[in-house]
Amino acid sequence: MIRALLLGMLAWSATAEVIRLELVERTDYANGQAFGPAGPYEVVRARAYFEADPTTSANKLIVDLHLAPRNERGKVEWSTDVYVIKPRDTSKGNGTLLYEVSNRGGRGLLNQFQRGDEFLLQQGFSLLWCGWQWDIPTSAKDGLRMYSPIATDNGKAIRGPVRAEFVPNKRETRMWLGDRNHVPYPIVANPQLTVRSTGDGERQPIPASAFKVIENGQAIEMAAGFEPGRIYDLVYTAENPRIAGLGSASIRDLVSFFRYPGGKGLLLNAESRFIKRTIGMGTSQSGRFLRKYLYDGFNADEQGRIVFDAVWAHVAGAGRGSFNHRFAQASRDGHPMMNFLYPSDLPPFTDEVIRAKAKAAGVEPKIFYTDGSYEYWGRGAALTHLKEDASADTGLTANSRRYYLTGTQHGAGQFPPPHNANTEYAANSNDYRFAMRALLVGLNTWITSAKEPPASAYPLLSKGELVAYDKIKLPLAGVKTPARPHKVFRLDFGPEFEASGIVTKEPPAITGSFPVMVPQVDATGNEIAGIRLPQISVPLATYTGWNYRTKQIGAAGEFFDMVGSTFPFPAAKVAQLYKDKDEYLAKTLAAGRELVKQRYLLEEDLLEVLDRAAKQWDGMAAVK
Repeated sequence: MIRALLLGMLAWSATAEVIRLELVERTDYANGQAFGPAGPYEVVRARAYFEADPTTSANKLIVDLHLAPRNERGKVEWSTDVYVIKPRDTSKGNGTLLYEVSNRGGRGLLNQFQRGDEFLLQQGFSLLWCGWQWDIPTSAKDGLRMYSPIATDNGKAIRGPVRAEFVPNKRETRMWLGDRNHVPYPIVANPQLTVRSTGDGERQPIPASAFKVIENGQAIEMAAGFEPGRIYDLVYTAENPRIAGLGSASIRDLVSFFRYPGGKGLLLNAESRFIKRTIGMGTSQSGRFLRKYLYDGFNADEQGRIVFDAVWAHVAGAGRGSFNHRFAQASRDGHPMMNFLYPSDLPPFTDEVIRAKAKAAGVEPKIFYTDGSYEYWGRGAALTHLKEDASADTGLTANSRRYYLTGTQHGAGQFPPPHNANTEYAANSNDYRFAMRALLVGLNTWITSAKEPPASAYPLLSKGELVAYDKIKLPLAGVKTPARPHKVFRLDFGPEFEASGIVTKEPPAITGSFPVMVPQVDATGNEIAGIRLPQISVPLATYTGWNYRTKQIGAAGEFFDMVGSTFPFPAAKVAQLYKDKDEYLAKTLAAGRELVKQRYLLEEDLLEVLDRAAKQWDGMAAVK
């Protein structure tokens, strides 16, 4: 039920650089149902307006900000969409603002932690999202966007090289230049198209006469068709770069506004009176964003105050990304068969370096890193805790914890696992969200009462838990491990890239690569290190972080990005491990209780873990 629809403006003297907020809609969440001690929740949609002084040290972090238009106060203006789910009476919440860096305009936080039980609301969190990308697809009806200014050279259009990549899963004649339907930079001049079969393979030029520019420069068309499974790169000249780094400033300033008192206006029951702590959470793209956010030094607001007390980078692997340079395409990442050679996986990778600027500024957050099997095979995750030559472990700083979600794909698995014509095997069915819920409780307790969180659990080279990818031997007849997992290359984007965020080489030059190290497996083919949920420690199958493309979509036998596999044990193997279903469930319960003791699983989730195990026992034989 809509309680209010406010279209007016609330304005105040800015404490950070939020200068006004337009409240669009305010509604009850779940029809005003109460959730635990926090009581009823509400949903607030708004638009935040910002301004930033390009001359301050905090804003000099933003590439090209000095080239943006300025208002009469000499400041740059921009705005973002805002979405809030909060206790109707914020004083009844748990005092922690949980901010999710929106993944490509979405809001995945609820699904990440909730299993139909409104877990986050029962815990009393206030939840916040805002737009930080300017290029969210126009088809994303509820996508959160940033409305960013354009950099110019004294009013003259700035031009530069842009690269669009396309790996079709079927023969088609149209290539959209944005990643996954994101808004691209249109072609202004000099489009050059190449094709190759592997990420580091030789590029074969395609004559300009073979394709034509369509849709106002946002796509090309090739009558002969683009072949499934092949890698097409279009390098061209674009103009009018957006100030992508304002995405980091949006998050910095909005979170600071919610947590620190000040100004003349009050918003939504005066959040800053009751928000005492903040957690920044990011998954995949947005986890990489948080690694870049810290690396660039954004965790201090314009007054030098800490923004996030804790940061959680989930399934980010070794990546940062295209979030703060000229002509940045924030959606581009890097996988074994998608988005090759973009500025995502760039050294340095380790925790100590990622957080160095925050530590030096006295705004060092607590950090959780969580990765799964896919991130080691498909996102270079081992580099985050190894020397770059893979000769030794590097460890973590005192305020960091790392957790390996053993035997998982990029997203949480489901049972029965889906299997379609695109992948050779059924997807990985390991649901790591059970561990995520317990870890969130541990992280919030860490910043609330200083109680130590669960101990780090991840594969170590020194214990033989990490090995070169080609050393993995699976006890699976006819199944081989990937010959070409994601390889992190040393890339040269031109002499101006590191200093000023300007790419001059597209595609970049490859000057070397880093070792690919992955977790070791046991006799069942399951990995031996990390948080081994009962599905792994009391297995009915082998669970991997990789799967293969099928002939139907081209590049058969190559990695299928972000999806793992489930290989059910034959009946004889199950009989060797367990006398019957009762023994299997008893071992599952014992494994679950041990995880509860270690605080990797919540006591309240044990019953669902057992129920899920029972369904797997009954249904695993049908998985193909």
